[in-house]
Order: sequence, then structure tokens, then C-alpha cells
Amino acid sequence: MIKFILKGHDLPHEVQTIVQVFYPNRHYYETDEISKETYTVVSILENGISGAKLYDCGELVGEYEENYDEEEILNIKEKKRKIKTAIYKLLTKITGYTPVWGILTGIRPAKTINDLIDEGMTGDEALRFLCDKYFVFEEKARLSLEVALEERKILEADSDKDVSVYIGIPFCPTRCLYCSFTSYMLSQYKNKVDAYIDSLIKEIEFTSQYTSKYNVKNIYIGGGTPTSLNEEQLERLLTAVDENFDVKNTVEYTVEAGRPDTITEEKLVIMKKHNVSRISINPQTMNQKTLDIIGRNHSVSDIKNIFEIARKVGHNNINMDIILGLPEENATDVSRTMEEIMKLSPENVTVHTLAVKRASRLKEQFDLYTLTSLEEMEKMLSVSQNYAEKMGLKPYYMYRQKNMLGSFENVGYCKEGTEGIYNVEIMEEHQTIFACGAGATTKTVDRKTGRIERIFNVKSVDDYISRLDEMLERKKEGLKNF
Repeated sequence: MIKFILKGHDLPHEVQTIVQVFYPNRHYYETDEISKETYTVVSILENGISGAKLYDCGELVGEYEENYDEEEILNIKEKKRKIKTAIYKLLTKITGYTPVWGILTGIRPAKTINDLIDEGMTGDEALRFLCDKYFVFEEKARLSLEVALEERKILEADSDKDVSVYIGIPFCPTRCLYCSFTSYMLSQYKNKVDAYIDSLIKEIEFTSQYTSKYNVKNIYIGGGTPTSLNEEQLERLLTAVDENFDVKNTVEYTVEAGRPDTITEEKLVIMKKHNVSRISINPQTMNQKTLDIIGRNHSVSDIKNIFEIARKVGHNNINMDIILGLPEENATDVSRTMEEIMKLSPENVTVHTLAVKRASRLKEQFDLYTLTSLEEMEKMLSVSQNYAEKMGLKPYYMYRQKNMLGSFENVGYCKEGTEGIYNVEIMEEHQTIFACGAGATTKTVDRKTGRIERIFNVKSVDDYISRLDEMLERKKEGLKNF
């Protein structure tokens, strides 16, 4: 547990996010008094002083302060930067840890670069700004710039008439150790899947009344695990998609096939028949011992076999997800994973760093596993980046999450021309996304004003089925301007 006190400002989020870079996976509480039981961080922005103090069980163990011109009127961005800088300067000295992303705690580093370019900076000037003002390591700033320039190409191709559609399948064969998504064990919900698809198709038909006025640029079917549906159910769902959206004119149509133990040759043929242009086959690791630890009911051989079958069927744009920092793994294990993936030569590789989420079994059983050190995670990221270069893949997409080990990053790599466009659209919030399914969130974007509105679907499968009409009425109200 970490407590913090604010003096002279009311920006608790900025304090918490920079503190958790140095002390991750704790509970953080704002307080008025220095604790006698745990760490207390005092954040100061007043009387021309930007500073920070750290107390350990009531005893002062370090402090930092710098002066600023009291006559200067600080805008909100500069206030946030000064607050984070003071805490960063203090905690790097006390902990001996210098985070590679400096004080940049937002989930979209590339957006920061693009915002600076939009304000008139050159790419190199934006890079230097990150290094000098946000203390980002040059290697990470260069990665941000490279991704930002790739994202600009994708976003500049958007028109005001372009939208995307997301369709959620919240079922999985088992729950992975690290998973915190809204997903339901197929063994417990098997008898409700058909009723769920009935409701989902009804929502798809409802959504098509709005998308008919626009160009559906991307369709993304995610989960959960969409291929946990059987062949008949998958056929029924994709037929409904065909009947309600102009599938043949989409730029990208993705099905997150996901876990190899749910994919069959017949399902791959069904997807190809329905013009699915991109699929994911997600091993997470190519080390059998880790697959067993995280609760995957398939082997490394299963991954390789289903990948080859997908190629045989005609799928020529395949993404593979891996996760760095899984329990008991080290950089050598990541090298083994990347070596096996290189042999398969997918078009996309998405590299995630482990995030320990509150709703995951890993969080509940935290003490049972050895998690990756910050130094080892840096080695893992370097290994994955080096292999991506060997495979001829470029970084095109990047984001960060709360509670990620070491506050590192997730990076999408791809062969030229196979960028995962939907990934960029949803991360950069540049395009309206109509979402269908339990737990899905429709996000409307006004490109002129930048205003974003969200409409949330109920999360529970049972509620989604029983309350669909009520939810669609609420959705109709939220979409009345579309």
C-alpha cells in the first residue's frame, strides 16, 4: 500500500501513475496525514516550488524540490509535467531505478509524438522533446516516432464516412492465469451459446441501420475466443455479418481465432469463404512448460499444425500474439518462442508485456509465481525487437497499460502492407466504432470537435440475452445523432 498527500494542487491521477511506475501492483490512496505504517509520498506544487517527499512509516527518507517562476501561469499540461518530474527525480534517486519511459505514463506514446507534430514540431524535434522534457530514453523515443509516422499514414487515409464494427464473443474453453477480460467458460455456458448468438444477430441487424449511412472500413470479431463457437454457430454468425454489412468492400476483416485448441480446418474454411481477410493465432509462448502454467490446453505442436493448416486453406494475413513476462520465463525462453515464430513467418507479431490485472487469477495467486525482474524484461523486449527485425517486420502500433511490468509497452510488428488497421483506429480514437455483444462498448467520434461518446453494453451473458431490447432502446437514444 502506498499513500500520497497533495499540497497546492488537485491532480491525484498524475501522482498515482508516476508512483506506480516505481512501486507497481500496490494499492494507492490519497490521504491527509503521513502514515506510520507504510510509504507516504507528498507531492508539492505551490509558492514557486515543485517538489516531492517520501516518508517510510513516518520517517522522512528523501526529498526533492526545484523552483519555478511564481508569476508564470502554468497550463494544465505543464502542471502535470512538473508534478511528475519532482516525484521522478526523487524516486529514481531513492530506488536506483530509472524507467525507460521517464515520466510519460499515458497509454499512447505515439499519440504524444503526433500531437507535437500537429503543433508544428518536426519528428526529430518531437523526439528530442520526449527525451529532454519527459526523460524518455532515446531508444523508446525513436520507437514512438517510428510508430507515430506509421500510424499517421493509416489515420490520414480515413474519411469522415469511415466507421468500424466490433463483434464480441465472450466465451473461452478455459480461463488463462493472466486473463481479466469479460469471458465465460464454455463448459458452464455451452447451453446458452445459441441464445447468445440469436441476441447478437439481433444487435447486428440493429447496428446495420446506422452503418448503412457510412463506409464500414473494418470489422473485428474478438473475445473471449470467437473460435470457441462450433462450426454451425460460426457459420451462422458470419452469414449474419455478410447480410448486414458490405463485407467485400472492407479494408480489413479480422477474426481473432486465438487459441489453437479451438480452431479446426472447417472453421478456417468457413472464415475464408466469408471473406475474412485477417486472423490471429495466439500462442502467447512457444514453451510447453509455460503453456501448462498459464492454463492453455494445447501444445506447441498444436500451434504449428493449425498455422500450417491456415496457410493451406489460404489465409495469407496471420497475426500471432506473444506475452513477455509470463511466470517463470526468462529472455532465453523468449528467444525460443521467437525462433519458432520466425520459422512460421506470420505477417504480424504483437508483443505484449504482462499486465497483472485485479480480476485475474494471477493477481489472486500472486505469491505462488516468480515474476520477471525489470532488467530481465528489458532483455526480453530487446530479444523480441531483434527477432522482429530479422523477420522483416516493422513496428506500426504501440500502447501501454496500467500495471504492466516495469511500465513497458506492447508493440505490433508487421510486414509492409499488412498493418492491423483496426488496432490503430481503436487505440487512437480516430473513428467511430459500433460494438455488438456482451461487454462491448460503442464509441462515437466527432472528428471535427474531437468529442467522444461511449455507449456500454451489459457485461453479463445472461443479462445480455434477457435485457437485449432494453439495451437497444438505450443504444438508440445514444445514437440519435447518427
